[in-house]
Amino acid sequence: MTKLFLFSMLNRRHNKEMLLAEPQSTPADFHFHIGRIPVRVTGWFWPAAGLFGWGLAQSLAGDDTRTLLIYLGVWVLVVFCSILVHELGHALAFAASGQSSRIVLYHFGGLAVPTGMPAPALKSPLRRLAVSAAGPVAQLCLAIVVVAIVMMLGYQVPDPGFLSSLPIIGNSLEEVSLAGQPIPSMLGRLMVYHLLFVNIAWAILNLLPVQPLDGGRIVLEGLKVFGVSAADQIASLFGLLIAGVVAVWAYQHQETYLMVLFGVLGVGCYQRLVSSGVRG
Repeated sequence: MTKLFLFSMLNRRHNKEMLLAEPQSTPADFHFHIGRIPVRVTGWFWPAAGLFGWGLAQSLAGDDTRTLLIYLGVWVLVVFCSILVHELGHALAFAASGQSSRIVLYHFGGLAVPTGMPAPALKSPLRRLAVSAAGPVAQLCLAIVVVAIVMMLGYQVPDPGFLSSLPIIGNSLEEVSLAGQPIPSMLGRLMVYHLLFVNIAWAILNLLPVQPLDGGRIVLEGLKVFGVSAADQIASLFGLLIAGVVAVWAYQHQETYLMVLFGVLGVGCYQRLVSSGVRG
């Protein structure tokens, strides 16, 4: 399941630390608005989302091609909605600070890109912290809404799988998975499971204190809120250590995608340390 994480972890936003730049517009792009926020979905978003869900859909559908395509469609829809909610959280936080922005969904996840003149309010590290936290918080709120709706309808929340091993969250999900009647539709159970997996697991992973993930930005801006003069160096060093631990864990558990991801993030943290004058 780890390869599913990779799709949303490179969804950085608006500074020079972006691992991947916003892709250029193409005729295959799909455009719409959410209120005043423009949204662009690139043509490569859909096959990339499908690629990362292919293995799971195939394991569930077996040799039934029609069922495989249906399950894959459910996965892609969930990924689309979840990443859109994540970036919408950032965009709304920008708007609350007086900053306009646009959302781009592309083959490596999503971007909430500031537009126009920089808002004076974003000079405050506390405001920037709020913007960074808004994406994962939006996803966790979506997961809570999904659980609430399922329970209100009198159904069981699908078995949370590996999420049951998480403290607090796992116990809560395990309790609600035993209440009510099973969701009668396999597609319904699958959609709820995917929604919980993506919006809890990806949000938690994104909150790890490794730049340029949201958690790394939160640590950096939090240090600045408290006036720590070496905030950049401390955040980068902390991120380097965490990235190393996760990469080693992933290697030991043969989680190749996670290992590569945090290896790359660790290199980025080291480069920031070097550029800030800290030599190893």
